[in-house]
Amino acid sequence: MGRTFSDMDKRIFDKLAPEARGSIDSGAGHPFPFILRPISHRFAESGEDFRERLSRLENEEIEYLADLVLQNKEEITSLDEEDMESFLELVEEKISFDKKREITHHLGIVG
Repeated sequence: MGRTFSDMDKRIFDKLAPEARGSIDSGAGHPFPFILRPISHRFAESGEDFRERLSRLENEEIEYLADLVLQNKEEITSLDEEDMESFLELVEEKISFDKKREITHHLGIVG
């Protein structure tokens, strides 16, 4: 299951989905359990839009999300495949190939 959003989570979510106007409510009466899944499934209009949204993040914010994935506190395997690949590519570009490899190994993703 998800987690309670920290201030950092909220800041990242706001950057990725400014149209949510600070709301982290799923509309079903509970907060979103993850950051990236609602961006991929609800807010981004395409794979290109998702990647553009992610590109707004600072390196530290990308690394923060990558670390959450490694702690099983952020979920990327349910993203659209193109969106998951965009996230992993950004991790490699902005953080390191090793961090990307650590995530793919952790999640059992081949590629």
